[in-house]
Amino acid sequence: MADTKSDLKEGVLRRVRERGITGIWVWFIDIIGQLKGIEIARGELEDALDHGLGFDGSSVEGFARIEESDLMAIPDPVTFAELPVNHGGERLAQMFCDLVTPEGEPYPGDSRQVLKRALEQLAGRGWRFNVGAELEYFYFGSQQTLELFDSTGYFDASLINRGTLLRQKTVKALESMGVRCEYSHHEVAPSQHEIDVRYMDGLRMADTVMIVRYLTKEIARENDAFATFLPKPLFGQNGSGMHTHQSLFEGDKNLFYDATDPYNLSPLARSYIAGLLRHIREITLVLNQTVNSYKRLVPGYEAPAYICWGQKNRSTLVRVPRMRVNKENSARCELRSPDPVCNPYLSFACMLAAGLRGIDQGYQLPPPVEKDIFHLDDKKRGDLEIATLPGNLYEAILLAEKSALLRETLGDHIFDKFIHNKKIEWDQYRIQVTDYELKRYLPLF
Repeated sequence: MADTKSDLKEGVLRRVRERGITGIWVWFIDIIGQLKGIEIARGELEDALDHGLGFDGSSVEGFARIEESDLMAIPDPVTFAELPVNHGGERLAQMFCDLVTPEGEPYPGDSRQVLKRALEQLAGRGWRFNVGAELEYFYFGSQQTLELFDSTGYFDASLINRGTLLRQKTVKALESMGVRCEYSHHEVAPSQHEIDVRYMDGLRMADTVMIVRYLTKEIARENDAFATFLPKPLFGQNGSGMHTHQSLFEGDKNLFYDATDPYNLSPLARSYIAGLLRHIREITLVLNQTVNSYKRLVPGYEAPAYICWGQKNRSTLVRVPRMRVNKENSARCELRSPDPVCNPYLSFACMLAAGLRGIDQGYQLPPPVEKDIFHLDDKKRGDLEIATLPGNLYEAILLAEKSALLRETLGDHIFDKFIHNKKIEWDQYRIQVTDYELKRYLPLF
């Protein structure tokens, strides 16, 4: 039997007493995926669990206008965990929360509730959305110098350097919070690393992505270093993605598995992948939300630029990992375009919506592409009907604006606010004068 709200509350209060926790962060997320929070003293915790916390939402990106700024943060006790980072000797914990209006209605600007709504609709079918995430990032000596910690590459284990030690500390901290890390390793670029989180339900994974980002940066800061999830911090090097593994379950049954299919994909899984492929261009704005994101999504750096799927081919947008023997539950698809600065709540909701649209409308999956697409010329890609992802933020905005699927998934409030935010970002970017322009054109003109 599931714990009641009262049981969960008492469990949190007991753990706070037993662990000597003095402060609790109540976390929420703005529409672009930035972590926000309110710290409360231990003595305020019980009232916060019973009644929530009031705050002014008018200064949070994409939230309320001044005349409707009062919001309530309702802590979710299921997410309670002690924070394993140094805060001046104080023991602190955190909980994610949902946002509601003063009347108790779900707040339409709350990213977490967008995903919860999508998952509740999925639960109405008797299904569960499982997600695994691979987060790539860089360590630097400082934000100002971008000093590299190494010049090694993929899976390198020959040198236990500063970055490796920081990554190990981060994994240990994550595990102390109940986050299971399947793998962690050095990535392709110098000073680049990856942490792979074991699959879990979609909401918990979105919360976990926020925790991974927080702890990675905090542990680096505590050790006089700088960690960044920026998709493309270094010119001429691979960027950082967040490959997202996904599958649908009904109870203990993996609905993506079919032993008779060459790729072990069920018809349902094939339609789900077809939905991702058909709708990826219109949801890319959410999965890749910054100007910098599109400097990663270019041919030649292992990031997907072309819309197709395959198994052995890591240049495809969607990859179907080869299933291990007697591991039917591992059947899944891997979407390779998202980057780790996305809002995970909105991104997971959009992926799920695209896949379900494919299932509900019976989309047919095109043949797989097992050739290296980066080495195909335009004619061959055209013959295979391989389209491309948006080439920059502005193109992604134009596609998103026309998307009924995206508006339906996000709701009018977040849809309008998100696109407005991204238009401002594009306008600010396009008027910049860059070092490239000065170096390229000053000698000529």
